[in-house]
Amino acid sequence: MMTEQPITSLKGIGEKTGKLFEKLGVFTVQDLVEYYPRAYDSYNQPVSVGELKPDSVMAVKGFLHKNGEVRRFSKVQVVLASLHDDTGALQLIWYNMAFLRTVLKAGVPFIFRGRVIKKSGRLTMEQPEIFSPNDYEKVLHSMQPIYGQTKGLGNKAIVKAVSQALEHRQMEREYLPLTIREKYELAECNFAVEHIHFPSNQQEFLFARKRLVFDEFFFFLLSVRLLREKREEQKSEYIICPSPHVESFKNQLPYSLTEAQEKAYREVCQDMSGGLIMNRLVQGDVGSGKTIIAVLALLQAAYNGFQGALMAPTEVLAKQHYEGILELFSKYGVNKVPVLITGSMTAKEKRLAYEKIASHEADIIIGTHALIQEKVKYDNLALVITDEQHRFGVGQREALGNKGKAPHVLVMSATPIPRTLAIIIYGDLDISVIDQLPANRLPIKNCVVDKGFRKKAYSFIAGEAAKGHQAYVICPMVEESEQIDAENVLDYTKILQKELPASVKVEYLHGKMKGKEKNQIMERFARNEIQVLVSTTVIEVGVNVPNATVMMIENAERFGLAQLHQLRGRVGRGASQSYCIMVNCSGEDGAGERLDILNKSNDGFFIASEDLKLRGPGDIFGLRQSGDMEFRLADIFTDANILKTVSEEVKKLLEEDGELSLEEHRELKKRLDGYLEKSYGKLNL
Repeated sequence: MMTEQPITSLKGIGEKTGKLFEKLGVFTVQDLVEYYPRAYDSYNQPVSVGELKPDSVMAVKGFLHKNGEVRRFSKVQVVLASLHDDTGALQLIWYNMAFLRTVLKAGVPFIFRGRVIKKSGRLTMEQPEIFSPNDYEKVLHSMQPIYGQTKGLGNKAIVKAVSQALEHRQMEREYLPLTIREKYELAECNFAVEHIHFPSNQQEFLFARKRLVFDEFFFFLLSVRLLREKREEQKSEYIICPSPHVESFKNQLPYSLTEAQEKAYREVCQDMSGGLIMNRLVQGDVGSGKTIIAVLALLQAAYNGFQGALMAPTEVLAKQHYEGILELFSKYGVNKVPVLITGSMTAKEKRLAYEKIASHEADIIIGTHALIQEKVKYDNLALVITDEQHRFGVGQREALGNKGKAPHVLVMSATPIPRTLAIIIYGDLDISVIDQLPANRLPIKNCVVDKGFRKKAYSFIAGEAAKGHQAYVICPMVEESEQIDAENVLDYTKILQKELPASVKVEYLHGKMKGKEKNQIMERFARNEIQVLVSTTVIEVGVNVPNATVMMIENAERFGLAQLHQLRGRVGRGASQSYCIMVNCSGEDGAGERLDILNKSNDGFFIASEDLKLRGPGDIFGLRQSGDMEFRLADIFTDANILKTVSEEVKKLLEEDGELSLEEHRELKKRLDGYLEKSYGKLNL
């Protein structure tokens, strides 16, 4: 099948371009078909000069005052022109495009489209697109896709490749039952895929998106329900009874657990000793004290003669958990042995760790996904804890579970999803909620500011660094993009290196860096060798630095509130007062209203619920905020209504035909099997 072929099978994509596509996670033609646009460029009605608004992408119509002229500034050739109409004048600038002087003629009607800026008090457009009125008419009201890009691979090249992939792909048979499609007015599957990439207008885009979001939720929830059925009422090989040693350790801690922590811990203990396999989610806001629940549960397993494993999403966090547990055990005389396993350990270090695990010299095993590799042989693995579960997915959880004789599973999540949605999304788990913060935590001080506040913010960060503290600065992008006007990590790092004193070490971090490089940067930041870390949202999960007291988020309006709250949770983890500075670069009232919710509250559950009210079904052009769940398009907040609908339909479908064996469900079963294998591996469902 064409769709299963490598990306290089497409015309014009050689090995070099293929490697660039691989950086985006696109390996096959099918991957490209499923590489949906991250935003769209809408070609709206042209306006007069007087209607132009700075910091907006707009189209303007008019005549040039005189022919375009070429000037040379240093080594750069600049083409200048001036557009006039009855309402005002607009300066037009192009760099290194001298050939345009033959195009830009006075008295000819033009439409120019680009970002409007104010330069030296004058309205200006730099590098605008040029159209004749007839040509612009052809694209008017259309939506041009904008894809996530990487250096060397621009939007035009991706658009061209996607067009070719759609042209050559094999059409799919419709797999959703007709009754469901008709009931919810869902587009045909092939139509939806085609028109999510190239919609003629917003209505068509929304029609295509609704179908694809429905599908994403549908297959996700079907698989979750099947897992639940498989596990329900499974007897446990491991009865973990409450140990007096663990109670004694808990009583020695320098703090008391909050009521919410005590309740969650009680539920975990009841599950582990009740005779059935535990599958529980402990959902607690950032900083609510989930880690100590994990440590106590691991100790219960160890004192019952079993092993327990804790799986973290990053090497740095795994190492921090390991060092924290070592310190606790040493301080309070706990005679149980923790061991660490990560991918970057040497072969010798891994071998020694494997031997300790196999011989049960190690009671508690902490690590990353390296824990589920075949070489790790456990001895009575009774409890598996995954930290920040949404980074793993059900499949990796299952793979770790399969290492023992169906061990108890405890999942920790800091994503503050309202309970009604959590019950649907985590359908294969029972839920405990920690909705109180420990008494010794100082609330984070928040402020929402505009771009004019930046200099003050830099000076504030320098002041915190002088006190020995550290700061994060978050940018939405890794590098500069022609299509999107937003701060990027690489350029921002250079700005801060100039603005801050030489004594303040500024480094950057982003998702495109190699794993080893990322770990080194995070470890250096954790050791305070780096005072300011400029990063993308890659730090949302992954490092615990109690010494960091400032979180500055650029283009805060581009993030979902739940994600902003997660980012803010990286600070406020120590005894010092912490601050979160959110820079609203859009100047739009709606963005201010949303950010104000964060400004007034540090309660993640309240924020998630409020965000749900504010974000209507059509509000989908900002950055998605529940990308953690690994949906390509769907967002559990924006699409909460579809999620609830799908949940009901999945329940009804499985009640009618639990095996999906009816003729009308044959295509659906085929599609589900493919989905399960691709998402979770072979789970023997």
